[in-house]
Amino acid sequence: MGKESETRNLVLGKYEMGRVLGKGTFAKVYLGRDLRTRESVAIKVIHKDRIRREAGMAEQIEREISVMRLVRHHHVVELREVMATRSRIFFVMEYVRGGELFARVARGALPEDQARRYFRQLISAVDFCHRRGVSHRDLKPENLLLDHDGNLKVSDFGLSALPEQRRHDGLLHTQCGTPTYVAPEVLRRRGYDGAKADLWSCGVILYVLLAGFLPFREENMMRMYCKVLKAEYQTPPWFSRDACRLISLLLVANPENRISIPAIMEHPWFKKGACSQNPPPLPTPPPQLPPPVDEDEQKAVSPKFYNAFEFISSLSSGFDLSSLFDNRRPAGTVFTSSSPAAAIVERLERAGRGLGFDVRRAKPYKVKMERKGGEGWRQPLEVTAEVFEAAVTVAVVELSKDSGESSEFTELCEEELRPALKDIVWAWQGATNVDDGVEE
Repeated sequence: MGKESETRNLVLGKYEMGRVLGKGTFAKVYLGRDLRTRESVAIKVIHKDRIRREAGMAEQIEREISVMRLVRHHHVVELREVMATRSRIFFVMEYVRGGELFARVARGALPEDQARRYFRQLISAVDFCHRRGVSHRDLKPENLLLDHDGNLKVSDFGLSALPEQRRHDGLLHTQCGTPTYVAPEVLRRRGYDGAKADLWSCGVILYVLLAGFLPFREENMMRMYCKVLKAEYQTPPWFSRDACRLISLLLVANPENRISIPAIMEHPWFKKGACSQNPPPLPTPPPQLPPPVDEDEQKAVSPKFYNAFEFISSLSSGFDLSSLFDNRRPAGTVFTSSSPAAAIVERLERAGRGLGFDVRRAKPYKVKMERKGGEGWRQPLEVTAEVFEAAVTVAVVELSKDSGESSEFTELCEEELRPALKDIVWAWQGATNVDDGVEE
């Protein structure tokens, strides 16, 4: 990447974009470099006009961001940052150098020990996702990447589902996934458990790793679906007995009878050589995702995570996604800062007191301010300022009016707090002059 490309291909002055790594229907993925750390990253670029043209795409992208933030795991590709400009959205992700597992399988069956290693890592990642309510729904070797140490990383959560997508029956109903890996209950269109459907896909993947080809192979799609619905397949003679048994417990047409992840982990084939090959233990969930607790008892150690789409839609007109997403937050009520969250809270408290407010801290990262009205009939102005985490080095501060006159609240934000906090503010909502610097 020479000086010329640095001028043309800078993303918001933070990342340098290079060659194309891959193309999809709605996005391109580029090799990139973090200009601060010089670390290689992968940058997925999505054009907003394509999102506008496709029904449901906005919700899908928002869901993908939420899911990837939720499933931080050593065998899941990490989402580092989400940014947007007037025309595009950028996903900055961990760069996984080893390519797709599919490329390994395309050369033929893997030795059983190697297949077991990959399968263990896959189950570790899938278990982590399921424990957080996430179903991937498109598990296949093309979506399993290998890092420079040969460890597996699950990618592409574009079709994933969260618990709130279930209907009143507690099941998912959207037909999605890759036909050769999709579970029979998904094909039946009667609703399905996303976690159990993922385990069927894991069974197909295990078969492919050991065989070098698919278990349900038919040129005619309808005949292939018939085999999937009946779980009708044959195992090659070189499969070990334990491998055959585990696959037979995964590729079960009735999801209620399909093996569970705890049972998989206790299976003899899975446990063989476990002392030397077991994946590392699951990490402790990140502090911004604690289990639900009573608000009065909550002792937060870090700010809550700020929804990435709220973040990028509130910074500026250059980041404006309001035409894509329902965002009615008034201008001038959100700002970003690179200062530590605790320092921001202290500055908010000092600024509030300096402006004549009674200030109290409602939570570690939430400040309540109250200023009595000058006339008896006017409601006191009550404002809440809350600090959120948007990225590792970026905090978002959201100001909201609890009571009082809207005009007084607007004046407070624009004419009083803005100058009082100018040394810690990176950008206020409504700022202009932000562009990406990347050629269309």
